[in-house]
Amino acid sequence: MTEGVVAADEWDAGDMGCGEVIILLRLRMQGLGPGEVFKLTTRDLGAPEDLPAWCRMTGRRLLRADHPDYWIEQTRCR
Repeated sequence: MTEGVVAADEWDAGDMGCGEVIILLRLRMQGLGPGEVFKLTTRDLGAPEDLPAWCRMTGRRLLRADHPDYWIEQTRCR
């Protein structure tokens, strides 16, 4: 599904907790335009449940979730 997709930006959040990841992810994605993709790498064990929920709540599209990697499409205006 993400084959051939080029991320406009990416971030390796390492072992950071999901609460902090979500806050910083929001800030990092603010600079992206609609349709641009952000690749997040996070090893937090809560990410497989938390990130899809965050995408639904914020109107972003989760293109692929292959823990620890997540591709998120910016669907909102800056």
